Amino acid sequence: MSYLMPIYQPLAIEFQRGEGCYLWDTQDKCYFDAISGVGVTLLGHVHPVIHAEIVAQSQTFLHLSNLFKHGWNERLAEKLAEITGLTQAFFCNSGTEANEAAIKIARAYGHHRGIQRPKIIVMQNAFHGRTLGALSATAKPAYREAFGPLLEGFEFVPFHDLAAIEHYQDDPDVVAVLLEPIQGEAGINIASPLYLKQLRKLCDQQHWLLILDEIQCGLGRTGTWFFYQQAGICPDILTIAKGLANGVPIGACLTHEKLGHLLQSGLHGSTFGGNPLACRVAYTVLDLLEKQYLQTVNDSDVC
Repeated sequence: MSYLMPIYQPLAIEFQRGEGCYLWDTQDKCYFDAISGVGVTLLGHVHPVIHAEIVAQSQTFLHLSNLFKHGWNERLAEKLAEITGLTQAFFCNSGTEANEAAIKIARAYGHHRGIQRPKIIVMQNAFHGRTLGALSATAKPAYREAFGPLLEGFEFVPFHDLAAIEHYQDDPDVVAVLLEPIQGEAGINIASPLYLKQLRKLCDQQHWLLILDEIQCGLGRTGTWFFYQQAGICPDILTIAKGLANGVPIGACLTHEKLGHLLQSGLHGSTFGGNPLACRVAYTVLDLLEKQYLQTVNDSDVC
């Protein structure tokens, strides 16, 4: 018997090693890894530079409390600021946690404006994670129905339908719009640059936050660092994860400086988030992507 909870249904294949985009099973049969850990191992298995950085960090310390400085979190935050134009970073362990932070920031933003029951507009067919907050913003009934009651304050509208969002212009409790610019779970639904421009303009007019979840589609997968950059806009909050550290768990919630004060000491945190190993590897991944695979996109003028 297996002592693991039956949450996953793995194939009857056990892998023993990988290299680049290939995996070998226990029978030494080679496979092309087209899944990449569900969009995680951007640079492949056992990348020599990443391997060297992991070894080097393991020779000092793998983890420190966030009560102390270690440098790599600051370096990673600065690098992400250069790439995105968003100057405040919170590091966690997954995309779901990044979205949880984004939801908390949006609600804190609403409370800061005197809105007692803030609402966030989210998209039909969206997927933002499986913790209760992120799940409340996720549309698929099969993921939701066993865990009610979920959080209130999420209004679902059709994806890529600006008129449906404009319908809420007179609702004083709306504080933000949250969406994936490219939906993945729903089957690759792509927001047009025009739609993103119009949505940015609407959010500015309404003083709503624009929250973009590029956990699955970001980090160079569309030819630029992030898909929103192709529309010439910048979100108020951006969530990223998956390929950020090539398999070492890390997520990030990035915001404008104007929102950075909303989560003060004690209001949010993560024991493992922003640890030296994850931040060092993530910094290395960004450096490799920039130097070897992507032209630098400086969107700071937009942001």
